[in-house]
Amino acid sequence: MKSKSIWRAYSYAWITLGLFAFSIVGHWIFGWYAFVSEQQEHGQVVHFAPYFIEMMRDTLENWQSEFLQLLWQVGGLAFFIFLGSPQSKEGSDRLEAKIDFILKRVDPDGGDGVIRALDRSYSRGHTDTTA
Repeated sequence: MKSKSIWRAYSYAWITLGLFAFSIVGHWIFGWYAFVSEQQEHGQVVHFAPYFIEMMRDTLENWQSEFLQLLWQVGGLAFFIFLGSPQSKEGSDRLEAKIDFILKRVDPDGGDGVIRALDRSYSRGHTDTTA
């Protein structure tokens, strides 16, 4: 079996990480220019410490309102679908029950055997409500 490179296997993650790095670096660079300009307008000396505190506050505020919300919506949903929550199984269980019904109607003698073999192959036995 041919193995994929880590770059290809996780290409979506690498692209996302690149966009994240580009945006965070841009945010801090342009934030620095805005901070320097504001300090000069008020006739104050530019120091890094107040800039760092202000940018960390702004960054964490943005992450709280956008990033964490999106992370929960997408990541949490994917996690619960992976776990097989009842909400994520509603559509597939109904579809599987219909296919089981059709297999039994088309081949009354061998349909049950085909269904059992498929259930073993795809670990469906614990959700099979039609057997």
